[in-house]
Amino acid sequence: MHAITGITGQVGGAAARELLARGERVRAVVRDADKGRAWAALGCEVAIATLDDAAALARAFDGATSVFVVPPPVFDPAPGFPEARATAAALDQALRAARPARVVCLSTIGAQAAPSNLLSQHTLMEEVWSALPLDVTLLRPSWFIENLRWDIDAARTQGVIPAFLQPPDRPVPMVATADVGRVAARLLTEKGAGQRIVELDGPAPVSPNDIAAALAQALGRPVRAAPVPRDSWEALFHSQGMCHPQPRIRMIDGFNEGWIRFAGGEAVQVRGTTGLASVVEQLVG
Repeated sequence: MHAITGITGQVGGAAARELLARGERVRAVVRDADKGRAWAALGCEVAIATLDDAAALARAFDGATSVFVVPPPVFDPAPGFPEARATAAALDQALRAARPARVVCLSTIGAQAAPSNLLSQHTLMEEVWSALPLDVTLLRPSWFIENLRWDIDAARTQGVIPAFLQPPDRPVPMVATADVGRVAARLLTEKGAGQRIVELDGPAPVSPNDIAAALAQALGRPVRAAPVPRDSWEALFHSQGMCHPQPRIRMIDGFNEGWIRFAGGEAVQVRGTTGLASVVEQLVG
């Protein structure tokens, strides 16, 4: 039995579907029963728990051979990342109580980076997970290609997409969420892996110009990537409703300056197979 948190999201859902296709038993860990109905219809067990409720999580993980931990995305964290700390503490308590044979935790490229940024939430959680007396795999995927979904309307209506990754011809590591889910499903079934880091990249790096070209091809109209001036980011993010934009700004700086990158070394390197064009075609429809 594999317990999957974040199953209603892209990565958790992809992992669950892959496991079900292999004939594996899956327990969907969801916040409320309504969110579990679709997964129950697919043959999953359903457990109700939020990721800040250690007791409910322990019950949800009880009897599971493996657990896939997908932390909820927090794009506007409070100073000091209290949301990540609360999630990490609850998961630590629950996993120690349930003691599954294997745990796969979704982290991120750059979790080892020293400068504080939005991805430092994963750094904090990795510190907790790495101390668990269990077989723990820290899965660090690169930037999700699906982040481009937020640019589709602008590409369709204006022929321009904003480029925060700069310069726009510089490619960065990117991977499709379908590949993240597939790799996670495989890792959840591997026995005796011990403590390890798995770094997951896509088949090729991707630049904003590449995204613009792929959108142009899919939409049948010219599309270009326009760099957004660095000195405008804070005001722009505030105007979009963010209260604490600095972590997000520093994350983008990290990609642009090169200090958010794969760690290499003893980490296991894996490549996905889903390319940019395939993701764009799926998103554009």
